[in-house]
Amino acid sequence: MRRPLLRRTTATLVALVTAAALTACGDSGSGTDGGGDALDAPGAEVLEKANGKTTIEFWHAMKGANATAVDQLVADFNAQSGGKVEVRAVFQGSYDETIAKYKASVQQKSTPALVQIYDIGSRFMVDSEQVVPMHRFIEKDGFNAADIEPNIASYYSVDGKLWSMPFNSSTPLLYLNKEAFERAGLDPTKPPKDLTELGELAKKLTIKDASGKTVQYGFNAAIYGWLLEQLLATDGKEYCDNGNGRKGLATKVQFDQETAVRVAQWWTDLVKGGYATNTGRKTDDAQAAFKAGTVAMHLESTSVLRGYVDAAKGKFTVLTAPYPKVSSSSTGGPIIGGASLWINGVGHSAAEKRAAWEFVKFASTPVQQAKWHTSTGYVPINAKALDEQIDKDWMAKFPQFRTAVDQLHALPPSVASAGCLLGVMPQARKASEDGLEAAIVGSKPADQAMRDAAASVQGAIDSYNKSVG
Repeated sequence: MRRPLLRRTTATLVALVTAAALTACGDSGSGTDGGGDALDAPGAEVLEKANGKTTIEFWHAMKGANATAVDQLVADFNAQSGGKVEVRAVFQGSYDETIAKYKASVQQKSTPALVQIYDIGSRFMVDSEQVVPMHRFIEKDGFNAADIEPNIASYYSVDGKLWSMPFNSSTPLLYLNKEAFERAGLDPTKPPKDLTELGELAKKLTIKDASGKTVQYGFNAAIYGWLLEQLLATDGKEYCDNGNGRKGLATKVQFDQETAVRVAQWWTDLVKGGYATNTGRKTDDAQAAFKAGTVAMHLESTSVLRGYVDAAKGKFTVLTAPYPKVSSSSTGGPIIGGASLWINGVGHSAAEKRAAWEFVKFASTPVQQAKWHTSTGYVPINAKALDEQIDKDWMAKFPQFRTAVDQLHALPPSVASAGCLLGVMPQARKASEDGLEAAIVGSKPADQAMRDAAASVQGAIDSYNKSVG
């Protein structure tokens, strides 16, 4: 029997769900609940009955300003817990590294009580049979989940029920160097709306010194498959077949379609013409170029906004604009990104599970989400956070933070903007990056590069579908 499909998901990285991994994850026994179901949600009384303090680990993948915000969130929770619960935040590396370590912990029967997993890891987490679905705690407590942003909540829902709690939710943005625009005689309040406009502005924003060396490029972005997925969605195009994997298991990727080839060729032309710098696939390298002021326009997630504002202080002003569409006729919108919180049941006591839920509830409150938003740039998952005075004051001071919120609220619901539900998205993501890079460096024509890239992941898709079908 095929497992229920996620109502919505996004195309950020996830580790491959192999048949072996699912076998390793399939033990949904009683754990240490003293005979109870490990995947049930215990009530508040278990913490009162617990001897002493209940301590849990919270694995996360945040770094920089975002890691500082996580540490503060955990410290605030521990301070108000009355000594009954202590959360210990443990950085596990990137999203990929975190889910890889999580899979290893499943096999070793040593999972953390709480783990942050990137959005497209949701398929694996549901299939793992390790976690307590969040809706069980919601139903147990009569918790009001109505204030969670609908577009975000549905992203992490299966058959209309929330399986994990959204935590750090993002949308992609176009970042602008305000002073670079002004020096070129351009109006930074009129950002490019599509790739054609962006390309034309990139030419005007590229500056060379007397020796002919480029000292400022008009455009830069990491060769990151997520950015391509976003552009396909803005053009209303589906990344994989079968309704982006919603009508049935996706049987192929579609990033070799005309829109994707057009994006690859557009990017290639800018680099070849000297109007964009190619910093490769590492997002850190692309981010460093923008923060150094050597790039005028840049594509990235809203999650780095706070870090950008801090890094640019005293050098230039960071502005944000909606993510560009492929063309002026595109009517779609970008995909929600980020990660969510999952409570592990197998191998954990009732008190540990309840402690994890108490932290999840705390992190979801308007006050804490307002602090999270202003400290990081991530969109608050609780709509009421925007009514908190700290948030109002912050966005009055830094209107750049409103762009992502407005873009989220304007997101038209569609199959394309839901993202592709595919069990082998890490391979698909890497394959799309292979294609983009081959086109950008000139080793293959754009159409062939994307066609070969799509074909390269077909075996992995077929193997995965056979293992879960």
